[in-house]
Amino acid sequence: MNRRIPAWMWACAAAAYLFLYAPLAVVVVFSFNDSKLNAQWVGFTTAWYVKLVHNEEMMVAARNSLVIALVASLASTVLGTMAGFAMHRYRTRVLPVLVLAPIAIPEILMGVALLMFFVMINLTLGLVSITLAHIAFCIGYVAIVVRARLAGMDESLVEAARDCGASAPAAFRYVTLPLIMPGVIAGALMAFTLSIDDFVITFFTAGASASTLPLQIYSMVKIAVTPEVNAISTLLLALTLALITLATKFVPGLLRLNR
Repeated sequence: MNRRIPAWMWACAAAAYLFLYAPLAVVVVFSFNDSKLNAQWVGFTTAWYVKLVHNEEMMVAARNSLVIALVASLASTVLGTMAGFAMHRYRTRVLPVLVLAPIAIPEILMGVALLMFFVMINLTLGLVSITLAHIAFCIGYVAIVVRARLAGMDESLVEAARDCGASAPAAFRYVTLPLIMPGVIAGALMAFTLSIDDFVITFFTAGASASTLPLQIYSMVKIAVTPEVNAISTLLLALTLALITLATKFVPGLLRLNR
């Protein structure tokens, strides 16, 4: 039976979405504002995007973020796929806790723990430590998506391949992996998105020599929120939304899985 939604519920929903997305809209709009003060709208311009391209520090930070995100997403996709397959195949209580703990642990605690670990093993903080930290917390997200994909897979297909003489590795390569590939790709896109815009864990594991896009934006925001900051934030927002949208195309229930 269809029930009409009360007007007050529509009003509450509209207010909630306005609270969430209005600040993002302001950032996007003011990235085209022809004013350095960023206090009121003066006129339309794309000069801040041109200036952004010629900002060497910002370009280096963006390059570092892209390299870290690519390496972290590739490594966490391989390890997360293996972890998701193991959680699906072997019903143990310890394995899910070990794999999913980095997701449940607060980011600030995760950052402090990784910082102490890197100091303990005498690893110089920099791009390598950031990449390792991002791999550590991205594995769980990939494992969740892959495990969900495996849960919806027809196991009789694998059994049929084994009955036809295929070995376990061959059955995984030619049957299981193609069937779960949408989940693997979605997990990789999710890991890339989480890595490229992470700040808290990166802040603790970066050291003084390395700079990423979120860290560079933070250092600029401490002085003033200029239209140049709005411009790079808009580009980062567009990239993140594009990757999230692409990921949900591969696994339609991805957003529900991560809640």
